[in-house]
Order: sequence, then structure tokens, then C-alpha cells
Amino acid sequence: MKRISTILLLSILVFFACKNEKKENKGSIEFKNVNQHFAKSFSDLKRLDTFKIELTGRKPEEMVLNFTIKNADGKEIYNAKIKGAELLSNTDPNVDLSKEKDQVIFLKTIADDFFSDDNFLEPAVMPEDKADKYTPDKALYEELKKSGLNGFKYRLGKENNLYIAWSEKEKKVKIYYNCC
Repeated sequence: MKRISTILLLSILVFFACKNEKKENKGSIEFKNVNQHFAKSFSDLKRLDTFKIELTGRKPEEMVLNFTIKNADGKEIYNAKIKGAELLSNTDPNVDLSKEKDQVIFLKTIADDFFSDDNFLEPAVMPEDKADKYTPDKALYEELKKSGLNGFKYRLGKENNLYIAWSEKEKKVKIYYNCC
């Protein structure tokens, strides 16, 4: 009888311990780091480059979005580190990001949508396109018209998109358009 009471008492303790643990976790933010790879032609139309996005950190102000591109030979040709705080401060003021949970969700959404089809521009510049005030490097813009290489765009904030492409002439990734 004493053994049954001890087992019953232990079962009750385990039950309540588990129940309390669930209550404590209820308010916490479930978080998994984002780590995605994507293969697409970029620096060479015949070979695939590897695009990688990684969101690290637990708290929004500590989070970093790491974006890299490696060519087909595995050499890193582009690297951008964007702080979560920077993305949060450059967002639409109508979006309510006052809660940490909403901030984390917002940053994860940006990371998850980073490789959407709309961001891959094939080709980077159409032959009939004309450079405008948002074109920081007119020579690169003209080079891209001739080469037909692809581009990629990503956002840094509400009205700040960077358009990047490979410059065959300079052998590096450069910004060819910076706009809304």
C-alpha cells in the first residue's frame, strides 16, 4: 500500500511539474534560425552560383541577416551582414512592431522571403532599359545590358532596395540600382 501511495504521489508531482513547464513556455517565442541555400546563375550564365541566407540571434536587436553568394567554384563573391535593428528601424511606420515577438516574426518573414522569385532578375537589365537617377554606376548598367547577366534585389528597409549584379569587367558584385 505504501508503495502505491509513493507511486501515486510521484505521478502527481510529475504531472504538475509538466503542467507548470508548459505554462512558462506559453509566453516565450518559438524560434528556429533561418538557414537557406539556393542555386541560380548569376556571375556566369552557364554555371550556378550558391545564394545563402542565414538569420542568427535570439533577440531582435541582436539578430543578424547574413547573405552570401558563392560562385560555381565555391569562392565567395558577395557578403552582406544586415543587423535586425537596422531592418526594424527602416520599416513602414504603420506596422506595429512594439512587441518583441512581432519583431522576431517580422525578421523571420524577411529572411524566409529573401529568395522569392521576384528577387531574381533575369536578366538584370533589359536591352531597352535606360539608366536613371537611381543608377549609381552607369558604366555597369550598360555592361549588364550587353552581358545579359542576371541580377538580384533585396530590401534594406521600407523604401530601400539594392539591386546587385556581377561585373564581368571588374570581377566583382556591384550595386547597379538603388531604389524604392
